[in-house]
Amino acid sequence: MNDAEFRWNDWNMQHKTRKKALDGRMFDAMSDAEKQRIYDEIDRMTPEEMEARSKPLTKAQRDKWERATKKKMGRPKIGAGSVAISLTMEKGLLKRADAYAKSHGLKRAQLIAQALKSVIGESTAA
Repeated sequence: MNDAEFRWNDWNMQHKTRKKALDGRMFDAMSDAEKQRIYDEIDRMTPEEMEARSKPLTKAQRDKWERATKKKMGRPKIGAGSVAISLTMEKGLLKRADAYAKSHGLKRAQLIAQALKSVIGESTAA
């Protein structure tokens, strides 16, 4: 078989894995020459040819895709979320607040949030 005739599904036929599609582990087990033939074939394909060879996602794949794309990156949302604010404070008070927060294992924002909740009468447990 010459390089032009090679198809990645032929690898499955040669290795008697007809029922299994080529997966990452099988690809890793291939020789460098076999991998290069697959790369070359994919590079030669037009977008239309690639689309013609593709299949719709299965329900399991579609569900996995939906879960992956719905997740938002970043910090977990607490309550209704958070908003960054700009706050002006006297330097000495800020220094004392930071020292207090550090000694109590809090972040500055946590200390300020707890202080606000105590002033407006909400529970600080959360």
